[in-house]
Amino acid sequence: MIDKKVIWITGASTGIGKATALKFASKGWTVAVSARSKDLLDKMSEMNSNIYSFPLDVTNEDDCKKTSEKIIEKFGNIDLCIFSTGIHDPDSEKEFNSKTIRKIMEVNFFGTMNAISSIYNFFKNEKKGHICIVSSVAGYRGLPAAGAYCSSKAALTSFSESLYFDLHRYNVKVSLVSPGFIKTPMTDKNSFYMPMLKTAEYAAEKIYNGLINKNSFEIHFPKLFTYLMKLIQFLPNSVYFGIQKLANKLIIKR
Repeated sequence: MIDKKVIWITGASTGIGKATALKFASKGWTVAVSARSKDLLDKMSEMNSNIYSFPLDVTNEDDCKKTSEKIIEKFGNIDLCIFSTGIHDPDSEKEFNSKTIRKIMEVNFFGTMNAISSIYNFFKNEKKGHICIVSSVAGYRGLPAAGAYCSSKAALTSFSESLYFDLHRYNVKVSLVSPGFIKTPMTDKNSFYMPMLKTAEYAAEKIYNGLINKNSFEIHFPKLFTYLMKLIQFLPNSVYFGIQKLANKLIIKR
């Protein structure tokens, strides 16, 4: 009998994290789900026998370490981690507020660092494992009213590339997820038009396929939108700023 593979997903109570947890559970994986909301995680566990609740606040480094140890103790291993914790409040970023910026960075970037730190040595010593970091195309270039969010995602994207090199020699895989606009409770707060908006289930399908069937480093979707965003990275600032100003006039306000 082949042991079931074990995946640990943070940010799993809603949105992309939840949909991805359900996707892997449907494929027979043992899924350890973490987020701050114990009630939401427990409901997921009650509805699916492959899902197990491990409540966690990723901003607490000690809790991350204890949680990874509990998962390994319970299941004997972790094969794959998807770290998808993220927050964004577009209204709070319309005025400069260092506390808001610090909070977003603390959750999105340093929270992910805490989670990685908790599993890093285990994978390194085992000389196997897979870390997947959920970033965003918002990390490709700066966007209006999203300075902290874009910065946190740009940091995750850059860090993922560095981590790939650092862990490659230990046979540990690193992947990066860069979604476009996905309908989640977080993006529901946006007051502007979101082109090519996709469901969380669509995102989960792309993530599963990219990690399991294609063994990709960067998994980005929807392709038409993400390739356009990649192209924008190479535009001179004067051109990019002009396009962004025009977009603001046309679509920012509903």
